[in-house]
Amino acid sequence: MSSKSAKAPENLLDELQATLAHGTVARRVEALRRVTDLFLNHAVDYSDEQIGLFDDVFQCLILHIETSAKALLANRLAPVDTAPPLTIRALAFDDVIEVAGPVLTQSNRLDDDTLVEAVRNKSQAHLMAISRRRSLSGAVTDALVLRGNDEVVHNTVNNPGAEFTERGFTRLVNRAEQDDDLATCVGLRPTLPRHLYLKLLAKASDTVRERLESADPKQAGYVSNAVKEATRRARSAKAAVTEQTEIAHALVKSLFDDGRLDEFQVASFAEAGKFDETNAAIAALANVPLTVAESMMVETRAEGIMILAKVAGLSWSTVRAIINLREDIASGGEPTDLQACKATYERLRPSTAQQVLRFHRMQQQNAPAA
Repeated sequence: MSSKSAKAPENLLDELQATLAHGTVARRVEALRRVTDLFLNHAVDYSDEQIGLFDDVFQCLILHIETSAKALLANRLAPVDTAPPLTIRALAFDDVIEVAGPVLTQSNRLDDDTLVEAVRNKSQAHLMAISRRRSLSGAVTDALVLRGNDEVVHNTVNNPGAEFTERGFTRLVNRAEQDDDLATCVGLRPTLPRHLYLKLLAKASDTVRERLESADPKQAGYVSNAVKEATRRARSAKAAVTEQTEIAHALVKSLFDDGRLDEFQVASFAEAGKFDETNAAIAALANVPLTVAESMMVETRAEGIMILAKVAGLSWSTVRAIINLREDIASGGEPTDLQACKATYERLRPSTAQQVLRFHRMQQQNAPAA
């Protein structure tokens, strides 16, 4: 390396000042190239203070260079974990996607807050670049699913490094109703909560169901049985459940076996938004199989919940908490009329609820042979 190219960043300031004041565009681009070379040659060795100095230099230069030079800088800095942070941010928020794209897709200098800000304020091309990142947190995918167009959402769902919150999955399931390709991709996500898988399956087309069966033969019987039982209800047969669901079921079984499962516990599960625990608790207290309770929990109307609750001897306040829990899970239409439900629940006799529940159990037992 020549003494000129090895010049310390501090010694470049005077030269840069002269270049910016009197130099041509070509001289500015050449200065940018030299500073970039200097930084990349020793990027792992620089202290935070030295990186801060480079940050100042780069920001001065990118204000006075053409787009093609900024795009080249973005491509060179994007893969570098120690890249000057303010420069990376400036490049990421550039309106020109050729400049912003490489940084949005590759740079580890961009934290979740910055990425979410970009999703909320930049173009769909910027969102597409973010959706291609090696990993995406639930906070970022929430923002992408909320604001992204179809192409962005598809790309996000197909990203194996993407994580999704339950809120994000709920939006995806609702969005997938008219999009078979999206429904298939969402249905194949291994972390899709069980109740949302049921809702997706209940509204899926035959094409989607066939794709899910083909993609996972172990689920074929589950898909087939669930579809047979009702058009808008997906009831589980011997479905494979997620590890999270198994843990929830084991917890509730332990509480029940120890005599510690009561109405207060059910209300606590429901108010905390814990579907699997709530479902398992109601099933235990009503003395019905988990699959029967689950099928009634995801029905569009709330009658099934009230039948189970009446058999389990739950008060209206707990029933209301359960209805609120499943409101975002299965309704998909008008909000439940709680006053009407309360009146119905108070009129409902335990003996009538038991008869209806026996019918549900018989219907499910006979469904696979239908």
